[in-house]
Amino acid sequence: MYKNILVPIALEHERDTGSAMDIAHRLLAEGGKITALHVMEAIPGYATQYLPEGHMESRHTEMQAALKAELGGVKDVKPVVITGHAGRSIVEFAEDNDIDCIVIASHQPGLQDYLLGSTAARVVRHATCAVHVIR
Repeated sequence: MYKNILVPIALEHERDTGSAMDIAHRLLAEGGKITALHVMEAIPGYATQYLPEGHMESRHTEMQAALKAELGGVKDVKPVVITGHAGRSIVEFAEDNDIDCIVIASHQPGLQDYLLGSTAARVVRHATCAVHVIR
């Protein structure tokens, strides 16, 4: 059983987050906590100058609301939205927040995953805690 579980959720992909949350609740020790994390891809600096002022802040607020909606009103899960590269940011967040298990969804691998590597594969390779992958 784990005391601090992280469930990364990619809002851009149509996946059932309910199964990941179900598994996280089953793995959770009494008194433990679950964090749902969405990573917004960073916009390159040269492109941000063309965006309206406050765009990134409003986008962050929108993603926070979308993550809460995706969780469907689950009260015992903390929603967090950060900006960065998905694979690296998930691993760094886990290390910085003493996460002891990551429950992450993965899709069926295609050729692009063998050449570039998926987010789940990067997390599995670099995380210093347990990783439970859902297909």
